[in-house]
Amino acid sequence: MDEKLQKNEHIRTITFTPPLYKQRYQFIKQLVSKYKPKKVADLGCAECRLLWMLKFCSCIEVLVGLDINEDVMKEKMHTLSPLPGDYLQPSERCLTVALYQGSIAHKDPCMLGFDMITCVEVIEHLEAKELEKFPEVVFGFMSPGRIIISTPNSEFNSFLPTVTLFRHPDHKFEWNRAQFQNWAQDAAARYDYTVEFTGLGAPPSGNDVGFCTQIGVFVRKYLKNDGPVKFEKDKEHVYKTVFKAVYPSLKDEKYLQNAVVNEVVRTAQIIVRRLLDHRKSEYKKCSESVETEPRFQPPRRCFRYLEYPPLTKADSKGMQPFINGNTVYIPLANIFSFPKVNQLCGTFETLCKLITGKVALSSDGSAVLMDAEYENEEQN
Repeated sequence: MDEKLQKNEHIRTITFTPPLYKQRYQFIKQLVSKYKPKKVADLGCAECRLLWMLKFCSCIEVLVGLDINEDVMKEKMHTLSPLPGDYLQPSERCLTVALYQGSIAHKDPCMLGFDMITCVEVIEHLEAKELEKFPEVVFGFMSPGRIIISTPNSEFNSFLPTVTLFRHPDHKFEWNRAQFQNWAQDAAARYDYTVEFTGLGAPPSGNDVGFCTQIGVFVRKYLKNDGPVKFEKDKEHVYKTVFKAVYPSLKDEKYLQNAVVNEVVRTAQIIVRRLLDHRKSEYKKCSESVETEPRFQPPRRCFRYLEYPPLTKADSKGMQPFINGNTVYIPLANIFSFPKVNQLCGTFETLCKLITGKVALSSDGSAVLMDAEYENEEQN
């Protein structure tokens, strides 16, 4: 009796750190980092937590969530929208995020052509008819390069004292290891996939019941040359679009131009400030020199040299930034030599094309014009 009480007391304190749902998401993220899929879909995305995590993976260009419950998606879909910083500093990649309302048991061409599809703790919520159609729809029709499916392991339930029949009231079933592996191996064999089994949430030491969450990682054996296009004309769209966001990208000329213009202006301001700092320094030196000279000697005309300090390396034509009145002339060649500008534009011709009409230029278009008086006020 004492041994049984001790075991029950141990069961009550079993916890997973970090929580098991976070471990499942991290497991998916690690696979994404390893295999670099461009198109990823999450079936049964619910509150979009996994999608939110995956949107920061730089390899992903298309990210899709599917769920039967539209209201649940709407509660959190705002977390998938671009932030102000995404517009200020657009990424080099293209990223489109979309949410669809629909059943896993239905075929829709919007789910074709994916590199990876995840199905995290979902199949146990499916009715018998939906589960029967699942392999045909996901493995046969969607046919992604990889499929990751996780589901509760019923053998572990004895270590969860709050569980009576199933872990969640909406679960239609919970499989043990043999049941899940038999189902997974049958689906893999029918649709030309291989499958490997793993899991998360190890049991207490000395208990051979398997992981709390069991996972099947499916990999398609052969690449399909015909691609998903063949279904586009034959299948009508049955899913409802709930949300769609296209993130700003430097591959879009509009965002590239904004980024280049902002960087050119920022670079020009840096050069102007250096130029003004240099002039102040020289002015101070000349003033101190004049004060120390004997009164019978005329002051030196050193200020005339302050307009043309050699602050930057001259370009191929020997031009350097200079001040004329209240205007600073900064040759484009100097600006193009800055790494960030060079990286954004690639070529000098692209730089000229993108800033023409957006930045004040000299009459021959060879230099950016900045207001020295304004910059001086900013410094003061």
